[in-house]
Amino acid sequence: MASDKPVVIYPPDEDGGRRVRVDGKILGRAYSVQDVARFMQEAGLQEFDEMDVVRSALIEWRGGPDAWHT
Repeated sequence: MASDKPVVIYPPDEDGGRRVRVDGKILGRAYSVQDVARFMQEAGLQEFDEMDVVRSALIEWRGGPDAWHT
């Protein structure tokens, strides 16, 4: 299933990491909202913080923003 949003956060894997895809490219795995914010900053959105990540219309959350394994 293709996304119309430039950023996709996939559901947690067996290790609790979530793949982060920006513009069709997997950037890595995030283990927290802070990790997602860091990926967004590295992708050029330097002002992005944790609250921006949770509220952003740019991000498609598969599994929701609260679905983190601990």
